Amino acid sequence: MTVQSALKGRVAADHGSTRRMRRGVSEGLAGYLFLIPWFIGLAVIVVGPMVASLYLSFTNYNPLGSPKWIGLDNYTRMFTADPRYLKAVRVTVTYVVLSVPLQLVFALLLALALDKGMRALNFYRSVYYLPSLLGGSVAIALLWRQVFGDSGLVNQVLGFFGIHAGSWIGDPDTSLYTLVTLSVWMFGAPMIIFLAGLRQIPTMYYEAAMVDGAGPLRTFFKITLPLLSPVIFFNLILQTISAFQAFTPAYVVSDGTGGPVDSTLFYTLYLYQEGFPNLRMGYASALAWVLLAVIGIITAINFVVSKYWVFYGDEG
Repeated sequence: MTVQSALKGRVAADHGSTRRMRRGVSEGLAGYLFLIPWFIGLAVIVVGPMVASLYLSFTNYNPLGSPKWIGLDNYTRMFTADPRYLKAVRVTVTYVVLSVPLQLVFALLLALALDKGMRALNFYRSVYYLPSLLGGSVAIALLWRQVFGDSGLVNQVLGFFGIHAGSWIGDPDTSLYTLVTLSVWMFGAPMIIFLAGLRQIPTMYYEAAMVDGAGPLRTFFKITLPLLSPVIFFNLILQTISAFQAFTPAYVVSDGTGGPVDSTLFYTLYLYQEGFPNLRMGYASALAWVLLAVIGIITAINFVVSKYWVFYGDEG
């Protein structure tokens, strides 16, 4: 009887395991069934156009005609025979190098101020975040062009102090810096992320530093920055990618020309000019793939270098 009971129990257990396995398989199939629309969208909207763009980058393609295979000619022209391409690279790199650090520093300073626990904190968060919601819009870019125009708000304020200046947007020496200023003004998104990161730092570290007699600067550099470094790294990656992809402000401010004298010719704006007004879609595709490669390489370098300055709480 004992052996028979054991055998019956073993058979029942195996039967239950088989049923659970079948149920798990059926649930997995149901999950994939629900994911079919997403897979279709991924193939049609993302992967398909990317593959087509990669093919077109090796062709001479006018949207009004058929693509003609030319191999690496687009890439050769880009790096050796296109002065506007090199100009767009210089303008974009300058914009990224200036705007990203300034925006992150400004966002961190505001987050530190808001983290002190002031009244109407939610109101200030909303107000400071608003430029990030509107900063990429055409309306804000138009407003920015008016603010830095001949009779704009900036010149009116300077005129009150007896300083008379021309159009900041129309001067090739200053036009790019007005767009950098616009980027810094859109500090809301990184500020909110910094604020969330600051709220996650345990207060016991600050209490211990206070007992040891550490001042505000020492506390900031020895506690706040190291513990906030993962958040800084996250914001750095996001804002760097966003800066390389900047388009709307330069397009609106320069009326789509990248002027004056190509001083606001962002890489994405030049890509747009080649692809649509000039109908050189093959060359524009090559420009897009180079931009993707550059962003990927810079992101990879940031990840490699991050191990030397990003501190994670669960390390050692």
